[in-house]
Amino acid sequence: MTDLSAFSLEGRRVLVSGANTGIGQGIALAIGRAGGQVIGVGRSDMDDTVAGMAGIGGSFVPVRCDLADPDAAGQMLADIWADAPLDGLVNNAGIIRRADAVAFTEADWDDVMDINLKSLFFLSQGFARRAMEEGRAARIVNIASMLSFQGGIRVASYTASKHGVLGLTRLMACEWAARGINVNAVAPGYIETNNTAALRADATRSAAILDRIPAGRWGQPDDIGEATVFLLSRASRYMHGAVVPVDGGWLAR
Repeated sequence: MTDLSAFSLEGRRVLVSGANTGIGQGIALAIGRAGGQVIGVGRSDMDDTVAGMAGIGGSFVPVRCDLADPDAAGQMLADIWADAPLDGLVNNAGIIRRADAVAFTEADWDDVMDINLKSLFFLSQGFARRAMEEGRAARIVNIASMLSFQGGIRVASYTASKHGVLGLTRLMACEWAARGINVNAVAPGYIETNNTAALRADATRSAAILDRIPAGRWGQPDDIGEATVFLLSRASRYMHGAVVPVDGGWLAR
């Protein structure tokens, strides 16, 4: 048998949450190009991702699930694992709500925290339990943010959730590294997605953002996808609790 590249995901089965569009879609396609099979989970249709994966000859199985419902998410994971064990989990699903902090509502707080942080933790917990029970080496990649490091403006719950993602990545790495589970994170910079549409539509804000990015451009979902493939692959086998900024140099400025 030919020895696979340390960056190959051939034969790996990876669950990607929020794979219908944007960063999640970019991650799914990158995994497909690396030879991995993707189970894409989300509460909306994933027809575009299905078509994109078919175009590159990749393997993609869409699964509908509202990750804000812990019972539904837990059953979804159990059903997927019963079909075949998973080798990787990418916690990408996330939402954002914008309002001044003095006017932020409890509903906008809870909705964001339930998807961005609570579902991430309990999906990771269920995934890790099963991997440990079977003695399987496994990879978890959490999608953090520049707002894991900074405060931001008018995104109170999103900022809190992404600070939490960074903390949980480190905590899970500390607890699970010796059990054969690598837990790391990618922190995207300003990427062209639906979540940043409002920023890109604001000419003043968009110009200010671009002025600070040394690369001189907004990132693309594929930029995040390739970094995620690295953290899912054998090439990152001694990385635990790392957070990789993919930001065009934003944090270096």
